[in-house]
Amino acid sequence: MKKGKVYLVGAGPGDPGLLTVKGLELLRCAEVVVYDRLVNPALLEEVPTEALRLFVGKGTGFHTLPQEQINAILIEQARRGLRVVRLKGGDPFVFGRGGEEVEALRQAGVPFEVVPGVSSAVAVPAYAGIPLTHRRLSSSFAVITGHEACKTAPSVDWERLSASVDTLVVLMGLKNLPLIVAKLLAHGRPRGTPVALIERGTTGEQKTVLGTLENILDKAATLRPPVTVVIGEVVHLAEQLNWFESCAIPAPRDFFHGRGDTAQPPGPANSLF
Repeated sequence: MKKGKVYLVGAGPGDPGLLTVKGLELLRCAEVVVYDRLVNPALLEEVPTEALRLFVGKGTGFHTLPQEQINAILIEQARRGLRVVRLKGGDPFVFGRGGEEVEALRQAGVPFEVVPGVSSAVAVPAYAGIPLTHRRLSSSFAVITGHEACKTAPSVDWERLSASVDTLVVLMGLKNLPLIVAKLLAHGRPRGTPVALIERGTTGEQKTVLGTLENILDKAATLRPPVTVVIGEVVHLAEQLNWFESCAIPAPRDFFHGRGDTAQPPGPANSLF
């Protein structure tokens, strides 16, 4: 009997060109694709026409399916002997609940493999001209989820985060931005600390809004999720280094060259390089 396997593949932050070579190979030989809301639709065009596509996307206050049911779908499809690609925005293990999914797969005895993706935590600031570290301005950075700000018992130490980390990246932080700003100010971050809000980063709809902890809330009203928040002195560099929004050219539809005839998933013996 054919034995199925699940591949957790990071789709990257939005620009389809940021998908890894291995991720692209797996999409082209997938029999089932279980994909999220923020996955670029162009990537689904690389999936074989006969493959089953299952949308399980989540948004703020709206989940197509609970996580437990998504886990069950992955297990069920793999037990049917199918090659399953779980396509997740960004990187599967960076606030993507990928760890929970592989725990469920391991417990069910289902083989799996994790294919890392380019996380929006690093790619989106880069597309906005913001280096997370810089020899003169920042020697450390931290990435947190914006949901931490509204927890009654947060796992983030806001006092230590405010005082000891040069650059702070907040994913999914727009909704709770007022709480995030309040916590940082309460724990000693100067009101003049630069802040960048980057909407739909790495896509043709990318928009960057710059401000400070003192005035960024007034400038955030026109933005809609997904928004990546960057806080720290390196944000100053965006004014001169924002290369993408100033000269972005839409990627051609045929960005990917040739589908090939891959019959087996890629591995160490089937490398392109």
